[in-house]
Formats: sequence, C-alpha cells, structure tokens
Amino acid sequence: MSPLLLPSVLLFVGAAHAFQYTELAQYVDDHEEEYVETLRDWVAIESDSSNIERRPDLHRMMEVVAQKLQLMGGTVQLVDIGNQELSDGRTVALPKVATAQFGSDPSKYTVCVYGHVDVQPAKLEDGWATDPYNLTDINGNLYGRGASDNKAPVLAWIHAVEAYQALNMELPVNVKFVIEGMEETGSNGLDSMIVAQRDTFFSDVDYIIISDCGWRSRRPALTYGTRGNCYFFAEVEGPKQDLHSGVYGGTVVEPMTDLVGILDTLINPGGKILIPGIREAVAPLSDDEWRMYQDIEFDMDDYKKKIGVSQLMYTNKVDLLAHMWRYPTVSIHGIHGAFSDSGTKTVIPAKVTAKFSIRQVPNMDPAMVKTQVTDYLHSVFAKRKSPNKLKVTMVIGAKPWLANTQHPLYEAGKAAVKRVFNMDPDLIREGGTIPIARTFQDVTGKSIIMMPIGGFDDGLHSQNEKMSRYNYIEGTKLFIAYLNEVSQIKKTSV
Repeated sequence: MSPLLLPSVLLFVGAAHAFQYTELAQYVDDHEEEYVETLRDWVAIESDSSNIERRPDLHRMMEVVAQKLQLMGGTVQLVDIGNQELSDGRTVALPKVATAQFGSDPSKYTVCVYGHVDVQPAKLEDGWATDPYNLTDINGNLYGRGASDNKAPVLAWIHAVEAYQALNMELPVNVKFVIEGMEETGSNGLDSMIVAQRDTFFSDVDYIIISDCGWRSRRPALTYGTRGNCYFFAEVEGPKQDLHSGVYGGTVVEPMTDLVGILDTLINPGGKILIPGIREAVAPLSDDEWRMYQDIEFDMDDYKKKIGVSQLMYTNKVDLLAHMWRYPTVSIHGIHGAFSDSGTKTVIPAKVTAKFSIRQVPNMDPAMVKTQVTDYLHSVFAKRKSPNKLKVTMVIGAKPWLANTQHPLYEAGKAAVKRVFNMDPDLIREGGTIPIARTFQDVTGKSIIMMPIGGFDDGLHSQNEKMSRYNYIEGTKLFIAYLNEVSQIKKTSV
C-alpha cells in the first residue's frame, strides 16, 4: 500500500532557481494593452444574470469564455446544468458552465480556479458617470460593470496560464477552470454539477482557488473566511384589499404597523441582535484572531469617508473588523407591497412583506437560525394580539466558510505576494457570502484559498465599478507566481 501523501508547510527550495519570474512578468507588462482590450470586449457583453431579457447575452458570454480557453489549447467543455423555472411559470435554459483543463501530469499538483462572468444590473441613469458596458479608462482605473466582479480576475488567471504558454514554459501545476454565469443570483445549478462531477472532473484536484473578492486596503490580502446568509420574508396579511386611510384609518389593525413593530424587535440601536440563541451560537473571538485584526491595515476615517457617514457602529478597528467579518448582523432590505412611488397615495396596504437577512458565522447553523427567527417573530407577533396573519419564510440558507491560515496554500500565497509586491499580505475575512466556497469544501473535501486582486475601492455591485490597471496587471503576475509557489508545496509521507 502506498503511503498517504499530505501537504506540509515546508516548501521546496531546490527548484526555486528554475522559476523565470522576471521573463513572465515582462511578458505581462508587454501585453497590458491587449489584456485591457480583452476586458473591454468582455465588459461590453451585458451578462446580467438577474434580467431574463439578457439571457441571450449570458449564453454568448459563456461561449466567449469557452472559445478563449479553446484557443489556448485547453480541454474545454460547456456543461449543461439544466433549466431555470421563472416566477411566471416559464422555463428557460441556464447558462452552461465552462470547464477547462491545462496539463494532466500526475506528478504535479492540480489546482482548480473558480470564477464567474455574470454581473449585477447597471444602467447609466442609476448614477454611473460612464456607460457601464463600455470599459472607460480614467486615470488608470478601468470603469465598467463586472470589471472587478469578476471578469478581470477571471481574465487574469487565463492570462497567467497564457504567459507560461507564450514563453514555452511548462506550467508548474496542472490547471483546471470552472467558470459560471449565475453567481450573482445564487449559482443556480452549479451545486448539482459539482456533486455530479465530484468523482470525475474534480477527482484529481488538490486545491481550489477563488478570486471573487477584494483587498481591504492598498495592501494585498489573502482571504480565509466569509459569512453565510439567511434571507427571510416576513409577510403580514390583513384586509382582503388595500384600503383608503381616510375612510378606514382607525377602524382596522394595519398590517404595515404590525410589520414595522416586529421588525423593530430584531436588533437594537447598538447593533445587538435580540433574537434568542443567535449571539450565543457565535464562536468566541480568540486571542490569535484579535492579534490578526490588530495588524491589518485599515483606516477608519477613510472608511467613513468612502461610504459617506459621520459615525460608525464601533469606534476602534478591531471591533469594527470583527463585526464586519465574524459576528452576525441583521439587515432590513425592503418592504414589498408598501407604497414607494413618488407622490402621496393614502393607502393602507392589505399585505406587506419585509425582506431581511442575517449574515451568519461559525458556529451558526442555517436550519437552527430558521427555527429561531420564525419562533421569535411569531412569539412577538402573538403579543400584539393582532387579527392579521404572519408568515415567515427563509428563502436562502447559505453557510459561512472558514479556512486554516496555517495551511500550505496560505504559506504559498504569502510567498507569492512577497515576490510580486515586496510586502506581506493582510489575512482578512469577507463580510459577504460566497456560497460556492462552502459547496466546494463540503462536496469535494479539497482545501480552498481565496486570493483577491480587486481593490478596496472598486465599488462592487455599485455605480462606477472599476478595476485599476495596477491591480489587473500586477494581479496577473501574482497568479503566475502563485502557481509556482503551489508547485513547491512539499508532499510528505506519513
């Protein structure tokens, strides 16, 4: 029986001299304009996964990705992941997932790079200074929807492989790609595909790399955790139809009053979640974590200025970062059924639905959170003695993800950042949710690292999203260096 091979934090140093980083980095610099033009072509495709009218553009986007990988000589497939059922009963095809493989040397590690090429909605009239689908270069920043999230990082990985090929250098590891087109709406169909290909496409994968995130400051970062997301609808239904407030006001118990009343019991003004059991489930902050947060480069004044507020919830860096990354939060997103247009319509809505979410963290469980929230709101509602009806539904239950920063993947990441940027990276967590990370972890059992190249001020999901030329080009070099560092993780027999 052959011994089990496990990675250790030791790195090979004997082969380090063979890595021709200078030549590869020069190649990237020489092809900067070509890379920008490719990004321009990709941004021009309005691959908005939330707009069913743009579905043909999304299909075309996936074909462009597959063609790019095929022209590089990869073994490429467009994997059919089925159909999507719309709220009106129609069924439409989901965009296929592009998979590719470069190299199949069994003596090398195999890394799998995940990315997505769908985008959030964007319109010029939303407040963009430029056409969101025409990449615009202003002072070294490339403005366009999807530039940072996630088209430039996907292209940077592709260009990293291309650079090795162009210089006739052997890839230090085998590289696989999984690129999807539905991430912004929940990665419909992708979980099933990963399960279906666990013993085929993913069987020889050693490590998984995700670059769908960003730095926290101007210092490069490695990401080792994300929060989950439990998203709820709370519906209060009363009269059989909307009523005139002048005629019926004062005679009925209004659903909106009930709804606002129960929403006010979710969280206090200081940010404390009031739902029993939520805070008690959170993993305690360790001394090591506290020290890590203390060392992270983060300017609270810049942060306030960026988001346009005069005061934050917490007054010191560690507390703020901890509550951004590793404590749960409640956010109320909107109320459906309420009058929200301009004007002064005097209506009592017959049915209103609040949309709110709880960003969950280790050691919270979505099924338990669902029970806690549902039971709590019904108990609060019962105390109001209202004749109206309450219905609570959890529509998303995405789990958090957390990695071990002592894993060799992160040691290799530190070495790559040091080589390219001549500094140590910040080790950070994400306050948002990237559900696919937990899916990869649970289904494949592989180790995962998140290696962002997006800037802290890229404006993801917002107006005037951008990717700086610096991050795009130096990020490509980082990926080149990282492939080499991963190749030198030592395999030790135990």
